Amino acid sequence: MLRLTFALLALLGLAACGAQPVWAPEAEVQASRYSPGAPTYITLYTVISTKSGSGAHSAILVNGSERVIFDPAGTWHHPRLPERNDVHFGMTDKALAFYVDYHSRVTYNVVEQQILVSPEVAEHVLRLVKEYGAVPKAMCTNATSAILRATPGFESMPATWYPKKLSEAFGLLPGVTSRTITDDDDDSNHGVLLVQANGDPLE
Repeated sequence: MLRLTFALLALLGLAACGAQPVWAPEAEVQASRYSPGAPTYITLYTVISTKSGSGAHSAILVNGSERVIFDPAGTWHHPRLPERNDVHFGMTDKALAFYVDYHSRVTYNVVEQQILVSPEVAEHVLRLVKEYGAVPKAMCTNATSAILRATPGFESMPATWYPKKLSEAFGLLPGVTSRTITDDDDDSNHGVLLVQANGDPLE
């Protein structure tokens, strides 16, 4: 039933808002799979405007049998990391640093909230993000909150369109550790680390 609901939401979103499906070849996905091993965890990333204090974007990093980031309706892309419908594979520490650098700058901070989960819960979230489908623009938090609400232990998360509201609720969960990542780079340097390192190994 849950799989059917996600599929229906994805189809409706594609029809209404023109989300573009992306499907990397299986060989690329298999070659890029990465996991640092235990512990298993979920990390919620929230991009916050430094000018207004409002939320601008939500994404989920999940570490289970592999580590991927579900970046719904996101604009981040690395040419050496395969993507399938907003799920980016091969999220090594360097790849994650590229992701954070892309979003953090003088006009935006990135709030990182991590919580340890069982291997079973991590695999559950991995399955959900892979099945969710391409997310239309402006629906990043709607998709992120739907994934969390369908996960054991996270049913209390609100169904919301607002990144900051979801972040605040996530922060109330027992065991969450948080940090805020800041960067004084001007917007003109947005993502420069990624651009400079496109040819470097991602290990």
